[in-house]
Amino acid sequence: MDTKLTLKLDSEIIQEAKLYAKESNTSLSKLIENYLSALTNKNQKKRKVNPIVKSLTGIISLDDKKDYQESYTKYLIDKYK
Repeated sequence: MDTKLTLKLDSEIIQEAKLYAKESNTSLSKLIENYLSALTNKNQKKRKVNPIVKSLTGIISLDDKKDYQESYTKYLIDKYK
């Protein structure tokens, strides 16, 4: 059952959201409904991963012996001398 809801939001955000909805070929109401549904869905244990992101998973292997935080700190110190 659909119920009317009144929201008070920043006008710029509303305009950007309307533009996004139009470009996505959907309504602003449907976008908000989908967002709230995703937030409140208790059965959803895992978010769906975009196939592009999934294909990139594990593509980079790191050397376990190297201290990357130390290397990055050293890089920043040299950069801002």
